[in-house]
Amino acid sequence: MNRYKSLQQFLNPHFDDEVYQLAAITGDASFRRYFRLNRGQESYIVMDSDPAKLDNTPYIELNKVFSEHGFKLPKILHADEKQGFFLLSDLGNIHLADMLDDKERINHYKHLIKLSAQWAKMPPVEHMEDFDRAFLELELSIFLEWLVEGLLELKVTAAERTLWQTSCELLIENILAQPSVTVHRDFHSRNIMHSEQQWAIIDYQDAVQGPVCYDLVSLLRDCYFKLPHDELEYLLEHAFTEFEQQGLINNTSFATFKQWFDLTGIQRHLKAAGIFCRLNLRDGKLGYMDNVLPTLRYISDVAQEHSSLVELGKWINSTIIPATLAALNKVPTK
Repeated sequence: MNRYKSLQQFLNPHFDDEVYQLAAITGDASFRRYFRLNRGQESYIVMDSDPAKLDNTPYIELNKVFSEHGFKLPKILHADEKQGFFLLSDLGNIHLADMLDDKERINHYKHLIKLSAQWAKMPPVEHMEDFDRAFLELELSIFLEWLVEGLLELKVTAAERTLWQTSCELLIENILAQPSVTVHRDFHSRNIMHSEQQWAIIDYQDAVQGPVCYDLVSLLRDCYFKLPHDELEYLLEHAFTEFEQQGLINNTSFATFKQWFDLTGIQRHLKAAGIFCRLNLRDGKLGYMDNVLPTLRYISDVAQEHSSLVELGKWINSTIIPATLAALNKVPTK
C-alpha cells in the first residue's frame, strides 16, 4: 500500500492534478506490476518495478538501443529510477495471442519471422549477457529444482540423474554450436503486440547474445499456443530461407537447422516448465500451471523424434507427465 501511494505521488506532477483512473493489468510473470492510466481520451501504461527486486538499468538502456534501430517498443515518457516507477506509452491491448484465429495467421508469422531476423542482427551491447554454458546449466537446473523435486517431490534415481546429465550436455552442445545473435528470449504471442498497424515488442529487457534458433522456437513452439504441424513445418522452412537471406546462417543444411530448432526447443521448454512451477511455488502465481502439461508434451514428442534424446522423451512421458497430472489435481489453476 505504501508503494502504491508512492506511485501516485510519482504520477501526480505529470498530470497537473487532473483526474485520472488507474487500473491494474494482470498476467506478468516477473516482479513487475503494470497499470493502465486513463485520463479523458488519453491512456498510458504505468510500470512499478521495485529496484530492490529488479535491476531496471537493462530495461532503460536497451529501450534506447532497440528504439534507435527502428523497433517499436513502449516509450519511456517519465521515470523515477530510484523508486522504480515508469510512465510508458500505451501500445494498446492487442497481442499476437489475440490474433491466432485470424485467417491471416500465416502471414502474421511470416512478418514476425522477418522481424525476429532483424532483431537477431542487432549488434551486441552492454547489458546483454552471453548464453554460455554456465547460463544454460542454470536454466536447465530450474526443471529439476522446481518441477521434479519441487512440485512433484520426486527423488531422482542414479540412472535418471545420469540420463538427465547426458541429455543436458547434448542440449547445451546443440545451442553452443549455433551462430550467436541478439536474442529477445521471450519472443512469443504474449510479448508481441499489434499497435497502430505495426508489430511492437515488450519485455525486451532480458535480451542476450545466444543461439540463432532461440527466438524462432519462442515464436513457433509457443508455450501458450500450438501451431498445427503442417503450418509449423511450412513456417520453419520459410524461416530457414529468411535467415539465409539475412545472413544469419551460412553453409547450413535444413536438416541441421531443424535439429538446432528442435533441440533448442527442448531446452527452452524444460526451463519454461520449471519456471511455471516456480511461479506457483515461490511467487504464488497459479495461472501458469495450465501451461505445464502442454509444455511437457512438447518435450516428450520432440525428444522422441531424435535418437539421442529418445530416453529423455520416454522418461518425461512415462514418469514426469503422469506425476504432473496427479500433482495438478491437487493444485488450483486459477
